[in-house]
Amino acid sequence: MAVVTTKAIVLSSLKFGDSSLIVKCFTEEEGVKSYLIRGILKAKKGGIKAAYFQPLTQLTIVASHNNKGTLNSIKEVQISNPYQTIYRDIVKQSVVLFLSEVLSYAIKEEEKNEDLFEYLESGLIWLDLHDKIANFHLLFLLNLTRFLGFYPDLSDDDKYGFDLSEGIFSDLISQKNIISGNYYYQFKKLLGITFDEIENVSFSKQERQIVLKVIIQYFELHLDGFKKPKSLQILETVFS
Repeated sequence: MAVVTTKAIVLSSLKFGDSSLIVKCFTEEEGVKSYLIRGILKAKKGGIKAAYFQPLTQLTIVASHNNKGTLNSIKEVQISNPYQTIYRDIVKQSVVLFLSEVLSYAIKEEEKNEDLFEYLESGLIWLDLHDKIANFHLLFLLNLTRFLGFYPDLSDDDKYGFDLSEGIFSDLISQKNIISGNYYYQFKKLLGITFDEIENVSFSKQERQIVLKVIIQYFELHLDGFKKPKSLQILETVFS
């Protein structure tokens, strides 16, 4: 058993028994880790608080990692990047809830991935600091695929469609899993841009839902066991 100090981003927390939580985090040093935090829901002064484990909270933790596939334990915790707006803004809360669910399904690796951690960290800080965020979740998920290994191949982008199963542009628009027409046009708006450019991208309510549907399908085709997030309907309601 090793004691590790690492940054961590909370992916999910689940009540266990009457007073404990099972918390899944993506850690900077060792990838995905799950922790059993006993008695955290009991009223007590001092100690570790349940509020630390809200979705996508950024922490620095001191933890015991047993590396045996069983639950680990957290000895100390503090917030590393305190959010200014996310937990006070219902729209941002809904975005974070949705993204945490997607990330829980999408990130499985139990090893260090510094580039992915930095992407999540900086993306969430961007969300916290900006107001025009209606399209943030779309770009966040699409650019996440760079780190998951299936970002679209941007060559041959003069084709009439995009093959979601292969991640390439294609003219075979009658084939299964190839998007064309308005679906293709809206999806293409997000390719190759950064968060700072997202404010220049315009989607109607219907177009935003189209793009999100395409991205969810893209994830389903490339990630084994990926499930459509339960919070998807909440997000669609917030942006309707």
